Amino acid sequence: MAEAFPNREAFDYDAERKTMNESCFIPPPGAFTRTVQIRFSHCDPAGIVYFPHYFNMFNGLIEDWYTEELNVNYADLILHDQHGFPFVHVETDFKIPSRMGDKIDLTLLIEKIGRSSLKLIIIGHRDGIERLRARTVTAMMSLASRRSVDLPPALREAFEAYAAKTR
Repeated sequence: MAEAFPNREAFDYDAERKTMNESCFIPPPGAFTRTVQIRFSHCDPAGIVYFPHYFNMFNGLIEDWYTEELNVNYADLILHDQHGFPFVHVETDFKIPSRMGDKIDLTLLIEKIGRSSLKLIIIGHRDGIERLRARTVTAMMSLASRRSVDLPPALREAFEAYAAKTR
């Protein structure tokens, strides 16, 4: 599958200099983006977002994406259909700290669709500057058996349509 965002390495880590290379981020047309207000409750004593809170923001973004963008009720998938979508892998590059009072935009892109998994890229940005980049993998599982299950065709089609429109 082609990459959803061709310049996804725009903020690569330069191991020789031990710095992040800076560049701009502009979401591709049609990408699902939400603005998040950074609150006191997100921050640590240093006054910046305490990193685990980003994972709650990512999960909220994914839930909203299912319901608002894909027209799939995320709550029904879990409560009625008894399917879960846990993170099975997360890696995040934190590039610019966010502080209480900041607003950041979170954009969700699909990197790969698997049999039961979905590899996502979530970019935190503001004013055209990337602040963080996460790569996550979620796996669809049965809450009853606690085992992975194949993505249903309708859900796979929704993922594929979104990936195609954001390339």
